[in-house]
Amino acid sequence: MFREMRRKKQLLPEAEALEILKSGKTGVLAVSGDGGYPYAVPLNYIYIDGKIYFHCAKSGHKLDAIKSCDKVSFTVIGEDEIYQEKYATNYRSVIVFGRASLMTDEAEMRRIVTAFAEKYCPDFLEGIPAEVDREFPALAMVEIEIEHLTGKEGLYLNKKRSNK
Repeated sequence: MFREMRRKKQLLPEAEALEILKSGKTGVLAVSGDGGYPYAVPLNYIYIDGKIYFHCAKSGHKLDAIKSCDKVSFTVIGEDEIYQEKYATNYRSVIVFGRASLMTDEAEMRRIVTAFAEKYCPDFLEGIPAEVDREFPALAMVEIEIEHLTGKEGLYLNKKRSNK
């Protein structure tokens, strides 16, 4: 159902791809948008319990697209360095394909958004409960169930790996 990666030797081991998802700060969500046009939007996210989560407003382009078609793609770039003298890019990235759904369980939503805040605001943990309470009424949470995941690295990183 999902294509095999063409450059298989650049395929990251699954554990390394998952580590990129865990440690990443920003990903790009791609959905089937209005009029059949792709809609890709960068957003903060959290990878926890084998799923990807993000929060957003209770209405908007992302949610309309997900309600229309729950199939999504999500990309995270874990490393990105230009080697100008070699006309090359050194990178590690992950692409996920999955199904997105709006969360409805308030207790689970609070657990995930709290973990989200802990990831992005580790120096202000004491303020998280009040912030979650303040923002929760306007919050929508989306869960992405991962169906397929691949990680890829640039040729120079791959050569370093091969030379070990």
